[in-house]
Amino acid sequence: MNAPRATTKPARYADRIRRVTSASGIEAWLVEDYTVPIVALEFRIEGGAVQDPADKPGTAYLLSGLIDEGAGPYDSTAFHERLDDFAIELNFGADRDGFSGTLRTLAKHRGEAFEMLRLAVNEARLDEEPIERVRAQIAAGLRHESTDPDVMANRAWFETAFAGHPYARPTKGTLETLPLIGREDLVAFRARVLARSDLKIGVVGAIDADTLARELDRVFGDLPARAHRTEVSFGAPAGLGTRKVIDFDIPQASIRFGGPSIRRNDPDWLAAVVVNHILGGGAFSSRLFREVREKRGLAYSVYSQLAPFEHGSIFVGGTSTKNERAAESLAIIEAEIASLAEKGPTDEELATAKKYLTGSYALRFDTSTKLAGQLVQIQADDLGIDYMDRRNDLVNAVTAEDARRTAQRLFGDGRIFTTVVGRPVGL
Repeated sequence: MNAPRATTKPARYADRIRRVTSASGIEAWLVEDYTVPIVALEFRIEGGAVQDPADKPGTAYLLSGLIDEGAGPYDSTAFHERLDDFAIELNFGADRDGFSGTLRTLAKHRGEAFEMLRLAVNEARLDEEPIERVRAQIAAGLRHESTDPDVMANRAWFETAFAGHPYARPTKGTLETLPLIGREDLVAFRARVLARSDLKIGVVGAIDADTLARELDRVFGDLPARAHRTEVSFGAPAGLGTRKVIDFDIPQASIRFGGPSIRRNDPDWLAAVVVNHILGGGAFSSRLFREVREKRGLAYSVYSQLAPFEHGSIFVGGTSTKNERAAESLAIIEAEIASLAEKGPTDEELATAKKYLTGSYALRFDTSTKLAGQLVQIQADDLGIDYMDRRNDLVNAVTAEDARRTAQRLFGDGRIFTTVVGRPVGL
């Protein structure tokens, strides 16, 4: 008779994550892994486009495109040649709420990679030639976007819903404001915002804790201890129950809709994730996909998503459809939102959503770069080092009553604010 097969308990993610604190107090979360000789790092600093001067939106975004365009002794060409020589991937970005950077390098080139990151973070030259070149690249993109109906609808939604708030300003700036941003604005932004306070770091790969601690001080130790950010108020979308139509001669209308959401630290957040998946977050199982695309063929794509911004959580969604069917499409979207708010999801919808959300969760950290990003996000959201182990259990714990209550909190009376770009019939 065969002996019973031994079972092993699945490894906990939290057991692999180590808090590393440098001599100067800089903290990072590290997953040490020598399976592949690669090191991936991601960092994020609070304060993105919301910290742009009110009359110069696009400052943070322009800076993010410039700090690897020459630093320290290397001009732009020499800096990128050195990155290429050592196969170092280095990228920076700025969104509404944060300034971020990613580094990916072979372990044998770790020293060179961290030095290049240090130079970019601390000693970006901001020379005139790259400023004008990157400015021209952004301007070219803005000119293209000025006739893109999806971008137009999205921009109009934020401009109106958050009128008077920094979220109303476009992250990339505008063709009118971009030329106003001078080198002194970039230097001032860097001095005010790039600091060790609210710095979150995730590292994955072939590096030990002691080495990482030394590198943290080398890369980030010279940053100011504290930022001097402008205070930003919490905002909520306005215009619920109204629509804004922007006339544009195209055969299809681009629709954006949305309203206020609950915050990321709210106890009902994961219930809201489940509810949104049922509404429009599930690619092929959502109500909007079924009602708008499958049953009526009104659009190829329709979606909704939660956006838990630091200064104003929202849910947003969108679709594109023929002008003559825009009113019908929007009526269906509004009806499904109202129905979900009033009745909540069915038991079958709840089970399907939870199965997908738990089954797909591991795909968020199936590469070292993705995992480093998740470590940063979990820190930023203050979810705890064991969150990856707890998350699926929390999703599975969402009950039908939780979903009904949260749907009512999320969608209220079903009113949304909508922008439409095109020539929609009946709106």
